[in-house]
Amino acid sequence: MMSSVLLGLCAFNVIAQPFPAAEPLPKASTRALAVETVAERLGHPWAMAFLPGGGYLVTERPGRMRVVNEAGLLGPPLKGLPHIAATGQGGLLDVVLDRDFAKNRRIFFCYAEPDAKDRSLNSTALASSTLDREGNVLKDLKVVFSQKPKLRSSLHFGCRIAQSPDGTLFLGLGERSSFKEQAQMLDSHLGKIVRIQPEGGAVSGNPFAGKADALPEIWSWGHRNIQAATLTADGKLWVVEHGPQGGDEINLVRPGKNYGWPVITYGENYGGGRIGKGVTQAPGMEQPVHYWVPSIAPSGIAELTSDRYGPQWKGSLFIGSLKIQRLHRLQLDGEKVVRDEILLPDLRERVRDVRQGPDGLLYLLTDSSEGKLLRVKP
Repeated sequence: MMSSVLLGLCAFNVIAQPFPAAEPLPKASTRALAVETVAERLGHPWAMAFLPGGGYLVTERPGRMRVVNEAGLLGPPLKGLPHIAATGQGGLLDVVLDRDFAKNRRIFFCYAEPDAKDRSLNSTALASSTLDREGNVLKDLKVVFSQKPKLRSSLHFGCRIAQSPDGTLFLGLGERSSFKEQAQMLDSHLGKIVRIQPEGGAVSGNPFAGKADALPEIWSWGHRNIQAATLTADGKLWVVEHGPQGGDEINLVRPGKNYGWPVITYGENYGGGRIGKGVTQAPGMEQPVHYWVPSIAPSGIAELTSDRYGPQWKGSLFIGSLKIQRLHRLQLDGEKVVRDEILLPDLRERVRDVRQGPDGLLYLLTDSSEGKLLRVKP
Protein backbone atom coordinates (compact mmCIF):
# COMPACT_ATOMS: atom_id res chain seq x y z
CA MET A 1 0.00 0.00 0.00
CA MET A 2 1.26 3.46 -0.86
CA SER A 3 1.83 5.75 2.10
CA SER A 4 1.01 9.34 1.34
CA VAL A 5 4.45 10.73 0.60
CA LEU A 6 2.83 12.94 -2.02
CA LEU A 7 5.31 15.78 -2.20
CA GLY A 8 4.80 18.63 -4.63
CA LEU A 9 1.09 18.19 -5.30
CA CYS A 10 0.22 19.46 -1.84
CA ALA A 11 3.41 20.39 -0.01
CA PHE A 12 4.80 23.13 -2.23
CA ASN A 13 3.53 26.62 -2.91
CA VAL A 14 3.62 26.90 -6.67
CA ILE A 15 4.56 30.15 -8.34
CA ALA A 16 1.58 31.54 -10.18
CA GLN A 17 2.91 32.96 -13.43
CA PRO A 18 1.84 33.30 -17.04
CA PHE A 19 2.43 30.24 -19.16
CA PRO A 20 5.69 31.01 -21.01
CA ALA A 21 6.21 31.35 -24.69
CA ALA A 22 8.01 28.49 -26.37
CA GLU A 23 11.76 28.60 -26.76
CA PRO A 24 12.92 29.75 -30.21
CA LEU A 25 12.41 27.08 -32.82
CA PRO A 26 15.65 25.44 -33.98
CA LYS A 27 16.94 26.02 -37.46
CA ALA A 28 17.76 23.34 -39.99
CA SER A 29 21.42 22.80 -40.73
CA THR A 30 22.80 23.43 -44.17
CA ARG A 31 25.46 20.81 -43.62
CA ALA A 32 25.23 17.78 -45.89
CA LEU A 33 25.18 14.36 -44.22
CA ALA A 34 24.99 10.96 -45.86
CA VAL A 35 22.71 8.27 -44.43
CA GLU A 36 23.66 4.67 -45.13
CA THR A 37 21.36 1.74 -44.43
CA VAL A 38 23.19 -0.94 -42.45
CA ALA A 39 20.21 -3.25 -41.88
CA GLU A 40 16.47 -3.20 -42.55
CA ARG A 41 13.28 -5.19 -42.01
CA LEU A 42 13.57 -4.90 -38.24
CA GLY A 43 10.28 -5.04 -36.34
CA HIS A 44 9.95 -1.84 -34.29
CA PRO A 45 13.60 -1.83 -33.15
CA TRP A 46 14.11 -0.01 -29.87
CA ALA A 47 17.79 -0.13 -28.90
CA MET A 48 21.20 -1.23 -30.14
CA ALA A 49 24.59 -2.09 -28.71
CA PHE A 50 27.88 -2.54 -30.58
CA LEU A 51 29.51 -5.95 -30.27
CA PRO A 52 33.29 -6.26 -29.99
CA GLY A 53 34.81 -7.20 -33.31
CA GLY A 54 31.84 -5.90 -35.29
CA GLY A 55 28.12 -6.45 -35.47
CA TYR A 56 25.21 -5.17 -33.43
CA LEU A 57 22.84 -6.40 -30.76
CA VAL A 58 19.35 -5.05 -31.46
CA THR A 59 16.10 -5.25 -29.51
CA GLU A 60 12.68 -5.27 -31.16
CA ARG A 61 9.75 -4.07 -29.07
CA PRO A 62 7.45 -7.05 -29.86
CA GLY A 63 9.82 -9.19 -27.78
CA ARG A 64 12.81 -10.17 -29.90
CA MET A 65 16.54 -9.61 -29.59
CA ARG A 66 18.91 -10.52 -32.38
CA VAL A 67 22.47 -10.11 -33.58
CA VAL A 68 22.95 -8.16 -36.81
CA ASN A 69 26.29 -8.82 -38.48
CA GLU A 70 28.54 -6.19 -40.07
CA ALA A 71 27.01 -6.84 -43.48
CA GLY A 72 23.51 -6.12 -42.12
CA LEU A 73 22.31 -9.73 -42.09
CA LEU A 74 19.70 -10.32 -39.38
CA GLY A 75 20.35 -13.30 -37.15
CA PRO A 76 17.47 -15.34 -35.71
CA PRO A 77 15.77 -14.14 -32.49
CA LEU A 78 17.85 -15.08 -29.47
CA LYS A 79 16.54 -17.77 -27.19
CA GLY A 80 16.37 -17.30 -23.43
CA LEU A 81 14.37 -14.11 -23.00
CA PRO A 82 11.91 -13.85 -20.09
CA HIS A 83 8.13 -13.43 -20.44
CA ILE A 84 7.51 -9.97 -21.91
CA ALA A 85 4.33 -7.86 -21.90
CA ALA A 86 4.44 -6.67 -25.51
CA THR A 87 1.40 -4.42 -25.43
CA GLY A 88 0.96 -0.76 -26.27
CA GLN A 89 4.25 1.00 -25.59
CA GLY A 90 5.53 -2.01 -23.67
CA GLY A 91 7.74 -4.84 -24.86
CA LEU A 92 11.47 -5.47 -25.09
CA LEU A 93 13.13 -2.08 -24.83
CA ASP A 94 16.68 -0.93 -23.96
CA VAL A 95 19.88 -2.99 -24.01
CA VAL A 96 23.50 -2.26 -23.04
CA LEU A 97 26.64 -4.35 -22.87
CA ASP A 98 28.31 -4.69 -19.49
CA ARG A 99 31.53 -2.69 -19.31
CA ASP A 100 33.36 -6.02 -18.92
CA PHE A 101 31.46 -7.70 -21.76
CA ALA A 102 34.65 -8.78 -23.51
CA LYS A 103 35.41 -10.90 -20.42
CA ASN A 104 32.00 -11.92 -19.06
CA ARG A 105 29.66 -11.70 -22.12
CA ARG A 106 27.04 -10.09 -19.85
CA ILE A 107 24.33 -7.78 -21.11
CA PHE A 108 21.63 -5.77 -19.36
CA PHE A 109 18.22 -5.19 -20.87
CA CYS A 110 14.92 -3.74 -19.69
CA TYR A 111 11.40 -4.67 -20.67
CA ALA A 112 7.73 -4.65 -19.68
CA GLU A 113 7.42 -7.44 -17.13
CA PRO A 114 4.01 -9.09 -16.59
CA ASP A 115 2.93 -10.01 -13.09
CA ALA A 116 3.47 -13.71 -12.40
CA LYS A 117 -0.10 -14.22 -11.18
CA ASP A 118 -2.07 -11.63 -13.15
CA ARG A 119 -0.75 -11.00 -16.68
CA SER A 120 -2.93 -7.89 -17.01
CA LEU A 121 -0.58 -6.15 -14.55
CA ASN A 122 2.93 -5.11 -15.53
CA SER A 123 5.87 -2.84 -14.78
CA THR A 124 9.36 -2.11 -16.05
CA ALA A 125 12.06 -4.63 -15.15
CA LEU A 126 15.83 -4.82 -15.65
CA ALA A 127 17.52 -8.17 -16.26
CA SER A 128 21.01 -9.49 -16.95
CA SER A 129 22.05 -12.42 -19.13
CA THR A 130 25.15 -13.76 -20.81
CA LEU A 131 25.29 -14.02 -24.60
CA ASP A 132 26.77 -17.27 -25.85
CA ARG A 133 29.79 -17.15 -28.17
CA GLU A 134 27.71 -18.13 -31.18
CA GLY A 135 25.27 -15.25 -30.63
CA ASN A 136 22.22 -17.51 -30.50
CA VAL A 137 21.23 -17.93 -26.84
CA LEU A 138 20.96 -15.83 -23.69
CA LYS A 139 21.94 -17.74 -20.56
CA ASP A 140 21.97 -17.13 -16.80
CA LEU A 141 18.91 -14.90 -16.85
CA LYS A 142 18.55 -12.83 -13.68
CA VAL A 143 15.99 -10.12 -12.97
CA VAL A 144 17.96 -7.53 -11.00
CA PHE A 145 15.17 -4.94 -10.59
CA SER A 146 11.36 -4.82 -10.87
CA GLN A 147 9.49 -1.53 -10.71
CA LYS A 148 6.89 -1.26 -7.95
CA PRO A 149 3.93 -1.25 -8.12
CA LYS A 150 2.73 -3.34 -11.05
CA LEU A 151 -0.29 -1.74 -12.72
CA ARG A 152 -2.84 -2.25 -15.45
CA SER A 153 -1.40 0.04 -18.13
CA SER A 154 0.25 -0.17 -21.54
CA LEU A 155 1.84 3.29 -21.41
CA HIS A 156 4.98 5.10 -20.21
CA PHE A 157 7.43 2.35 -19.31
CA GLY A 158 10.49 4.59 -19.68
CA CYS A 159 13.23 1.94 -19.73
CA ARG A 160 16.60 3.49 -20.57
CA ILE A 161 19.84 2.23 -19.03
CA ALA A 162 23.20 3.89 -18.36
CA GLN A 163 26.09 2.10 -16.66
CA SER A 164 28.60 4.12 -14.66
CA PRO A 165 32.35 3.38 -14.60
CA ASP A 166 31.97 1.65 -11.23
CA GLY A 167 29.51 -0.81 -12.79
CA THR A 168 26.36 0.49 -11.08
CA LEU A 169 23.29 0.97 -13.27
CA PHE A 170 20.95 3.90 -13.76
CA LEU A 171 17.48 3.01 -15.04
CA GLY A 172 14.94 5.63 -16.16
CA LEU A 173 11.33 4.71 -15.35
CA GLY A 174 8.04 6.10 -16.65
CA GLU A 175 5.10 7.05 -14.43
CA ARG A 176 2.63 4.88 -16.37
CA SER A 177 0.53 7.84 -17.57
CA SER A 178 -2.73 7.58 -15.59
CA PHE A 179 -0.71 7.20 -12.38
CA LYS A 180 1.30 10.40 -12.81
CA GLU A 181 0.80 11.57 -9.20
CA GLN A 182 3.06 8.73 -8.09
CA ALA A 183 6.02 10.52 -9.70
CA GLN A 184 5.88 12.65 -6.53
CA MET A 185 5.70 9.67 -4.16
CA LEU A 186 8.97 8.38 -2.74
CA ASP A 187 7.45 5.00 -1.84
CA SER A 188 6.79 4.27 -5.52
CA HIS A 189 9.23 3.64 -8.39
CA LEU A 190 6.93 5.38 -10.90
CA GLY A 191 8.46 8.45 -12.54
CA LYS A 192 11.89 7.86 -11.03
CA ILE A 193 15.49 7.18 -11.95
CA VAL A 194 16.85 4.33 -9.87
CA ARG A 195 20.48 3.36 -9.23
CA ILE A 196 21.16 -0.30 -8.55
CA GLN A 197 24.00 -2.78 -8.28
CA PRO A 198 24.65 -4.99 -11.34
CA GLU A 199 23.74 -8.04 -9.25
CA GLY A 200 20.61 -6.32 -7.90
CA GLY A 201 19.87 -4.19 -4.88
CA ALA A 202 20.15 -0.49 -4.12
CA VAL A 203 23.52 1.24 -4.02
CA SER A 204 24.40 2.18 -0.45
CA GLY A 205 25.19 5.79 -1.37
CA ASN A 206 21.81 6.51 -2.93
CA PRO A 207 20.22 9.75 -1.64
CA PHE A 208 17.21 8.12 0.07
CA ALA A 209 18.96 5.06 1.51
CA GLY A 210 17.88 4.42 5.09
CA LYS A 211 15.04 6.96 5.00
CA ALA A 212 11.53 5.99 6.07
CA ASP A 213 8.76 6.03 3.44
CA ALA A 214 11.29 6.16 0.59
CA LEU A 215 12.52 3.36 -1.65
CA PRO A 216 16.30 2.99 -1.42
CA GLU A 217 16.82 2.51 -5.18
CA ILE A 218 15.60 6.04 -6.02
CA TRP A 219 18.20 8.44 -7.42
CA SER A 220 15.89 11.23 -8.66
CA TRP A 221 12.14 11.77 -8.97
CA GLY A 222 9.38 13.79 -10.60
CA HIS A 223 10.01 12.38 -14.09
CA ARG A 224 7.33 11.64 -16.70
CA ASN A 225 8.49 9.18 -19.38
CA ILE A 226 12.25 8.87 -19.86
CA GLN A 227 13.17 7.97 -23.44
CA ALA A 228 16.95 8.39 -23.40
CA ALA A 229 19.81 8.38 -20.92
CA THR A 230 23.57 8.76 -21.20
CA LEU A 231 26.55 9.36 -18.99
CA THR A 232 28.79 11.87 -20.73
CA ALA A 233 32.58 11.81 -20.66
CA ASP A 234 32.61 14.16 -17.65
CA GLY A 235 30.45 11.74 -15.65
CA LYS A 236 27.18 13.68 -15.86
CA LEU A 237 23.85 11.90 -16.32
CA TRP A 238 21.61 13.39 -19.01
CA VAL A 239 18.10 12.15 -19.73
CA VAL A 240 15.42 12.99 -22.27
CA GLU A 241 11.74 12.71 -21.39
CA HIS A 242 8.49 13.04 -23.24
CA GLY A 243 6.23 15.84 -22.12
CA PRO A 244 2.45 15.64 -22.55
CA GLN A 245 1.42 17.99 -25.37
CA GLY A 246 4.52 20.14 -25.52
CA GLY A 247 7.12 20.26 -22.79
CA ASP A 248 9.52 17.53 -23.91
CA GLU A 249 12.60 17.97 -21.74
CA ILE A 250 16.30 17.28 -21.51
CA ASN A 251 17.45 17.15 -17.90
CA LEU A 252 20.82 17.05 -16.20
CA VAL A 253 20.13 14.66 -13.34
CA ARG A 254 21.55 15.08 -9.86
CA PRO A 255 20.99 12.80 -6.87
CA GLY A 256 17.91 13.41 -4.76
CA LYS A 257 16.51 16.15 -7.00
CA ASN A 258 12.83 16.49 -7.94
CA TYR A 259 12.20 17.25 -11.62
CA GLY A 260 8.66 18.40 -11.06
CA TRP A 261 6.22 16.22 -12.97
CA PRO A 262 3.22 16.60 -12.79
CA VAL A 263 3.38 19.74 -10.61
CA ILE A 264 5.35 21.83 -13.11
CA THR A 265 5.53 21.37 -16.88
CA TYR A 266 5.91 23.32 -20.10
CA GLY A 267 3.25 21.11 -21.71
CA GLU A 268 -0.51 20.85 -21.47
CA ASN A 269 -3.18 18.17 -21.56
CA TYR A 270 -3.80 16.36 -24.82
CA GLY A 271 -6.57 18.26 -26.57
CA GLY A 272 -5.68 21.43 -24.65
CA GLY A 273 -5.96 22.66 -21.09
CA ARG A 274 -3.34 23.22 -18.44
CA ILE A 275 -2.10 20.47 -16.17
CA GLY A 276 -2.73 21.16 -12.49
CA LYS A 277 -2.18 24.84 -11.80
CA GLY A 278 -0.53 25.35 -15.15
CA VAL A 279 2.79 26.58 -13.79
CA THR A 280 6.37 25.96 -14.82
CA GLN A 281 8.23 26.61 -11.57
CA ALA A 282 7.88 25.61 -7.92
CA PRO A 283 10.24 25.70 -4.93
CA GLY A 284 12.38 22.59 -4.62
CA MET A 285 11.80 21.50 -8.23
CA GLU A 286 14.39 21.51 -11.01
CA GLN A 287 14.10 23.26 -14.35
CA PRO A 288 14.94 21.42 -17.59
CA VAL A 289 18.17 22.36 -19.31
CA HIS A 290 16.21 22.54 -22.56
CA TYR A 291 12.62 21.90 -23.63
CA TRP A 292 10.54 21.71 -26.78
CA VAL A 293 7.19 23.36 -27.46
CA PRO A 294 5.57 21.99 -29.57
CA SER A 295 6.65 18.41 -28.88
CA ILE A 296 9.18 16.61 -31.04
CA ALA A 297 8.79 13.28 -29.14
CA PRO A 298 12.54 12.90 -28.50
CA SER A 299 14.08 9.45 -28.18
CA GLY A 300 17.69 8.35 -27.98
CA ILE A 301 20.69 10.43 -26.94
CA ALA A 302 24.41 10.23 -27.68
CA GLU A 303 27.35 12.42 -26.78
CA LEU A 304 29.73 12.77 -29.71
CA THR A 305 33.25 12.22 -28.40
CA SER A 306 34.90 11.79 -31.81
CA ASP A 307 35.92 14.40 -34.37
CA ARG A 308 34.57 12.42 -37.34
CA TYR A 309 32.21 15.30 -38.18
CA GLY A 310 34.72 18.04 -37.44
CA PRO A 311 35.90 19.59 -34.17
CA GLN A 312 32.86 21.90 -33.89
CA TRP A 313 30.50 18.99 -33.27
CA LYS A 314 32.66 17.21 -30.71
CA GLY A 315 30.99 17.30 -27.30
CA SER A 316 27.50 17.92 -28.70
CA LEU A 317 24.48 15.84 -27.72
CA PHE A 318 22.50 14.20 -30.52
CA ILE A 319 18.83 13.39 -29.97
CA GLY A 320 16.33 11.69 -32.25
CA SER A 321 12.74 12.73 -32.94
CA LEU A 322 9.92 10.25 -33.33
CA LYS A 323 7.24 12.79 -34.16
CA ILE A 324 9.10 15.15 -36.50
CA GLN A 325 11.33 12.35 -37.85
CA ARG A 326 14.74 13.97 -37.74
CA LEU A 327 17.91 14.36 -35.66
CA HIS A 328 18.78 17.26 -33.34
CA ARG A 329 22.24 18.47 -32.38
CA LEU A 330 22.41 20.28 -29.06
CA GLN A 331 25.55 22.37 -28.73
CA LEU A 332 26.58 22.82 -25.11
CA ASP A 333 28.42 25.55 -23.27
CA GLY A 334 29.09 23.88 -19.94
CA GLU A 335 25.65 22.81 -18.73
CA LYS A 336 23.70 25.14 -21.04
CA VAL A 337 22.28 24.41 -24.49
CA VAL A 338 23.36 27.27 -26.74
CA ARG A 339 22.15 25.85 -30.04
CA ASP A 340 19.47 23.38 -31.13
CA GLU A 341 20.23 22.42 -34.72
CA ILE A 342 18.00 20.27 -36.92
CA LEU A 343 19.79 17.57 -38.92
CA LEU A 344 18.38 15.21 -41.54
CA PRO A 345 15.11 17.16 -41.93
CA ASP A 346 14.11 14.95 -44.88
CA LEU A 347 14.77 11.63 -43.16
CA ARG A 348 11.06 10.70 -42.93
CA GLU A 349 11.80 8.02 -40.34
CA ARG A 350 10.85 7.90 -36.65
CA VAL A 351 14.17 7.97 -34.81
CA ARG A 352 14.00 5.71 -31.76
CA ASP A 353 17.67 5.32 -30.76
CA VAL A 354 20.89 7.27 -31.29
CA ARG A 355 24.34 5.86 -30.45
CA GLN A 356 27.95 6.62 -31.26
CA GLY A 357 29.69 3.59 -32.72
CA PRO A 358 33.24 2.36 -32.09
CA ASP A 359 34.18 4.04 -35.38
CA GLY A 360 33.14 7.43 -33.98
CA LEU A 361 30.12 7.71 -36.30
CA LEU A 362 26.50 8.15 -35.27
CA TYR A 363 24.03 5.31 -35.71
CA LEU A 364 20.23 5.51 -35.66
CA LEU A 365 17.39 3.04 -35.24
CA THR A 366 14.07 3.87 -36.88
CA ASP A 367 10.79 2.78 -35.33
CA SER A 368 8.40 1.03 -37.70
CA SER A 369 7.35 -2.46 -38.73
CA GLU A 370 10.09 -2.12 -41.37
CA GLY A 371 12.63 -0.48 -39.11
CA LYS A 372 16.20 0.29 -40.13
CA LEU A 373 19.65 0.56 -38.63
CA LEU A 374 21.28 3.61 -40.19
CA ARG A 375 24.83 4.98 -40.24
CA VAL A 376 25.25 8.77 -40.47
CA LYS A 377 28.32 9.74 -42.48
CA PRO A 378 29.87 13.17 -42.98
